[in-house]
Parts: sequence; structure tokens; C-alpha cells
Amino acid sequence: MDTAFKTWELDNNIKLVDPERDALYTYDVAEQKAVNDGKPWKGEPHYFKNVRISAVALLKMVMHARSGGSLEIMGLMQGKISGDTFIVTDAFRLPVEGTETRVNAQDEANEYMVAYLQACRDQGKLENAVGWYHSHPGYGCWLSGIDVSTQATQQTFSDPFLAVVIDPDRTISAGKVEIGAFRTYPEDYKPANSGADDGYQTIPLAKIEDFGAHSSRYYSLEVSHFKSSLDTHLLELLWNKYWVQTLSQSPLFTNREYSSKQMLDLSSKIREAASSVARAGRTPVGTHVNKAVDEKMDKAVRDGNKIAGEELTGLMAGEIKAKLFNGLGEAGQKQDPPAAVSTET
Repeated sequence: MDTAFKTWELDNNIKLVDPERDALYTYDVAEQKAVNDGKPWKGEPHYFKNVRISAVALLKMVMHARSGGSLEIMGLMQGKISGDTFIVTDAFRLPVEGTETRVNAQDEANEYMVAYLQACRDQGKLENAVGWYHSHPGYGCWLSGIDVSTQATQQTFSDPFLAVVIDPDRTISAGKVEIGAFRTYPEDYKPANSGADDGYQTIPLAKIEDFGAHSSRYYSLEVSHFKSSLDTHLLELLWNKYWVQTLSQSPLFTNREYSSKQMLDLSSKIREAASSVARAGRTPVGTHVNKAVDEKMDKAVRDGNKIAGEELTGLMAGEIKAKLFNGLGEAGQKQDPPAAVSTET
């Protein structure tokens, strides 16, 4: 069973840190106070460039996101600042009411957050709240207009603060955690390039307008993962408890609703592209209309390839499990029976 566990670590690029790996969990109150007093990020909108998330914190966030189903969930991350890097050592969920399009923390969640952090300090866990996370079930990792407003408010009153988005549906389909980390720009800052253009991602038609309207308000950080000796122990305990459920599941069945929505959205994009091609046929070659049509066709092809790739991954996983476990069973059945014991003297 260790093989599948190691595969999960490799897929998500979880690395052991240096020989003093547990040092990332060491919290120096004076050092963090000096960082907060100095506020080196104030004069540089791109000051923070990286976020390192512990394996246990990552797993807790993904499990929380998955538990929400089609509804968005929300939680907070604890950790510290090291240079231009957020180090996230733990995460906890907030009691919030989410919908399929948004999640907002109300007074109850704020009271819970304050009480939780105080309880942590009483137990000697001094890490500050360094960010919030929430889910985008099935529509990618980016910040909506409401998300941008929430993050901008946090950066105004609780900086340094980070926004993390997890897509639980795409995580199941891809077998790798779909995650993004973001910071907003100051109100009067005009970036040369949009943070949302760091890499192509499939955005459903219903979300494209919101995605594009706010992409210039924030930028993304590089996300990496690490684990300590305690993380290793906790992950092994979890694996020993859930390995049967993990191996018996198939993303093709677990994520059927998401896959169906992806196909429906792709068909809408293809119809829209086909209509654009028909209209472009009446315009001169080389105009901006033709270029826009080419872009739509290119995106439809890329989205189709992504869906096909995820389905193929699910089919291959099922085939590998079948051959592995059925093969083991057949090997046991093919063993020759023990030789009869002679009773002759």
C-alpha cells in the first residue's frame, strides 16, 4: 500500500525539506513581530512570490473542499512568513454557509476564528493566521469579484494575508491537487500583465465573464509542498485507515456529475465557435474577427483534450487496479496444492 501513498506524494510534488526539516515548524515570536513591524511588502506589490504548504495542511484543505460537494467551503490557514514566502503549517475549517457561486464569513465564523486561534495559543501553538482558503467546485482556481473584494479587505487590515483556491472536482479527475494561491494589487496599481494569464485553464462559459473582469486585480504565487516527520506519521495513520476506500474508488464514478458538466460546457463552447465560424465566413481574411474565431476554436480543442485526458487517466487507473489485484488473485489460485503426505512406512 506504500506504493499508492508514494504516488500521491509524487503527483503533488510533496518533498521532504532539508535534514532540519522540522525547523519550518519553529515559530520565533520576535522574528515574526519584526517582519510585521517592518512590512517590507508595502512598497512592492509583487513582494510575495511563493507559498509552501505542509502535506497535512494540504490534505485537510482538500478533504474539506471535497466534503462541500457542489457548494463552496471556507477555512483559514496558519503559519508564518519567511522572506518572500508564506509557510503554511496547518489549516482549519470555518462554520460558514456556502452556495454554488460564493462563500462569505459572517459574525459566527469570525467569533469561531478568534476563539480557535486563542485556543491554539493557550496550547502553545503560536502561528498566526496567514490566509484563507475556499473551494471552486469544478470551475478552476482563480479569484471572482467577491473573492477579490474579500482578499483586498484582508490585505488592508490583516496583512500579510494570502488567498488559496482549491478545485475538488478537478483534483479527483486529475489525481493531483488543483490549487492556486493569490494576492491582490493595491487599488491604484496597474499591472503590466494579468495574474490570471500565468497559465491556461478551462473556465466554464457561465464563469468566463467574472474570470476576465477581475483578472488584472491580482497575481498568483508559486505553490510547493513539504512534510515534516510529524506529517509523515500522520499521513501514514490516515493511509492505514482509508487505503481500502482509496484504492476501491474510481474518478470516473466518483466524479460523474463533474464530467457530465464538463461535456455539456464543451458542447456549448463548440456551438458558439461554430456560430462564430459561420459569421467569420462573411468577413475578410485576417481581420480581428477571424483571430477571435481562431482563439475560440483553439480553446475548445484544448478543453476537449483536457477532458479526454482526464477520462483516459481514469480508465487507465481502473485497468491497472484490475490487472494488479486480479492478477494477484489468479496467482494465488494457480499455486499447486501441497503434495499429499505419505503414510507408508
